[in-house]
Amino acid sequence: MSNVDGRHDAQFDAVRATFEENVASGEELGASLVLDIDGDVVIDLWGGFRDPARTVAWDEHTITNVWSTTKTVTSLAALMLVDRGELDIHAPVAEYWPEFAANGKQNVEIRHVLSHCSGVAGLDQPAVLEDLYDWEKSTSRMAAQALWWEPGTASGYHLTNFGHLLGEVVRRVSGKPLKRFVAEEIAGPLGADFQIGAAEEDWGRIANVIPPPPIRIDTDALGPDNPGVRAATGPYLEATDANTPDWRRADMGAINGHGNARSVARMLSAIARGGEVDGIRLLGPDTIDLIFSEQANGVDLVLGIPVRWGVGYALPKKETIAWIPDGKICFWGGWGGSMIIMDLDRRMTISYMMNRMAPGIIGSDRSGTYVTAIYDALRNNA
Repeated sequence: MSNVDGRHDAQFDAVRATFEENVASGEELGASLVLDIDGDVVIDLWGGFRDPARTVAWDEHTITNVWSTTKTVTSLAALMLVDRGELDIHAPVAEYWPEFAANGKQNVEIRHVLSHCSGVAGLDQPAVLEDLYDWEKSTSRMAAQALWWEPGTASGYHLTNFGHLLGEVVRRVSGKPLKRFVAEEIAGPLGADFQIGAAEEDWGRIANVIPPPPIRIDTDALGPDNPGVRAATGPYLEATDANTPDWRRADMGAINGHGNARSVARMLSAIARGGEVDGIRLLGPDTIDLIFSEQANGVDLVLGIPVRWGVGYALPKKETIAWIPDGKICFWGGWGGSMIIMDLDRRMTISYMMNRMAPGIIGSDRSGTYVTAIYDALRNNA
């Protein structure tokens, strides 16, 4: 028997069986899985272990670094300011952050950042991870940089700096640093156990991430001016960096959010549920519709694969992830396989967070198996 706990509705027996099998086989180390349908949490599972030695169980209150799933919360923060009329996605970034206009960036719009089309996909060299820990230093450098490509002409995934670009706009508009905005305006009101970074008193319940197999990229063949090479080295990071104190203290809205499936679903379900979660309004319908305004649809200059970007989130495209169906769906995930999917046609949110990272940047075989099992169960019980 696997050490899986939680609850699920009977129609999702096959989903739980798949989750239990992955935990029992060791395919999962520790993980959590949630399905919210219009506010009814019909799957809420967790299990496995926090540590490779399998001595500490992943329990209901375990959190982990969720990598780029953090970006979905950062996008939500920006869209909340849009909804309040304090931020215009068609306005130049420089309208809110005047220094950003330097070096030809005066025409970069807020929507370009939200859709990874800004032409500023990382720090210019020299760059080290510690640069991102210093908010003022890193955002000042990004503001001073020249463009890597013409804004709006293509997407180039803002791998590590998405949270700095949007977060500085959030700070300029709201007066709050990004991690504080998320704590006070999103996670706190919703009672969601999520934070950008992690408070030291919570370190004892964090499941350290377990690195995936290394990605082999011939950077010499691509050349130093390739946007993918520039983003991956501006700065370069190791998966184990996420297990360090400095990482947990930083404000990096692209990559260092800490939570679990329940907390991420709690926040992002606002999109699938029409903007409100248990009476707490985050977004209005017009703002939600903005998410589905296609901004880019083609091979991403950094990821090297086809991606269809809306405003703040990816939209379904079979060439990107075959197991996400068509429809009014927006999604994104984190390095190693974490995934958050908002299906507005079904008012449904799927959330999966784990500590053993699988190969790949967007989704994994495991996340695909759970999502497929959920949609199969819905079809079988229609």
